[in-house]
Amino acid sequence: MTGPGRSALPIFPLEGALLFPGGSLPLHIFEPRYRAMVEDALNGDGLIGMIQPSGKDSRSLFDIGCVGRIIDCSELADGRYNIVLEGVARFRVVRELEVTTPYRQVEAAWQEADLDEDRDLSISPIMRSALETESRRFADQHGYQVDWGAVRQLDDETFVHLVAQVAPFDPAAKQALLEADSLTARADLLIQCMEFFRLFSVSGDDERVTLQ
Repeated sequence: MTGPGRSALPIFPLEGALLFPGGSLPLHIFEPRYRAMVEDALNGDGLIGMIQPSGKDSRSLFDIGCVGRIIDCSELADGRYNIVLEGVARFRVVRELEVTTPYRQVEAAWQEADLDEDRDLSISPIMRSALETESRRFADQHGYQVDWGAVRQLDDETFVHLVAQVAPFDPAAKQALLEADSLTARADLLIQCMEFFRLFSVSGDDERVTLQ
């Protein structure tokens, strides 16, 4: 049984796909090894670890990912799956395990602070306003259609994580957002990334924010 502490965890390495504790991530599962992973998860505790490849080599991973629980699943006629993961807690990779499954598994150390019901789920009104302003500039510059009335109804955590998920930042920037130690730190970094992205776009350079 996978749970807080150290435990074996099946992983889905996927560049640019961020899952945050308390957030959600829809996924279309078509590769046979990950279909097997979903089937095993559905027959077990329903948990999958989302993590980004680090790009150092074909099997390297970043150290931190997020445990997700399958909360919705539709199996298609050809065996593919559409699933939705709900973020439970971030985890640190202790080591990769030798397994016979077609998918990879790691020994994962859960970040138990993410399970604390009293953790800070809000940001200051000033930062919320700054994030909405920068998000609007970003969307307008790139021609994104956004229902800002609906955005204003989102709670702080959902808003921060939604923008972090959809923004076209490079894997290192995405990883920095995941590893931020508080919602306020994540929102502040997100504002900085969007400002930097906007300057790059104006100058006609790379279309993705890159952290060196």
